[in-house]
Amino acid sequence: MPESITHDGRTLLVLCAVGDVDDDTPVQVNGPGIDYAVFSHEGSFYVTADLCTHGPGSLAEGYVEGCEVECPFHQGKFDFITGLPTSAPCDTPLRIWTPIVVDGQVCIDPDEKRGG
Repeated sequence: MPESITHDGRTLLVLCAVGDVDDDTPVQVNGPGIDYAVFSHEGSFYVTADLCTHGPGSLAEGYVEGCEVECPFHQGKFDFITGLPTSAPCDTPLRIWTPIVVDGQVCIDPDEKRGG
């Protein structure tokens, strides 16, 4: 279970170390009530819900090319930067969070409401 920290007056959830995430290999983080997928692309980090909106696939286990991730369950694709579906059968956006890097850790505000 990820730990929480306080930063700039907000309670953040620590997902992983920045060094844990490669451009081609997202990291799955089991959080309280939801699993997250943490992506890296061209030096920036991105966080989405791990569960595909179309079926039971884990996006952290998907194939990454550029800023797209392909669900391993049915091969639908999402842009992990925007959370928008880019290939059928996916048609519902992913929930996304704004990553905040604190002391070498990728964190999010779990209460942030963006996407899906």
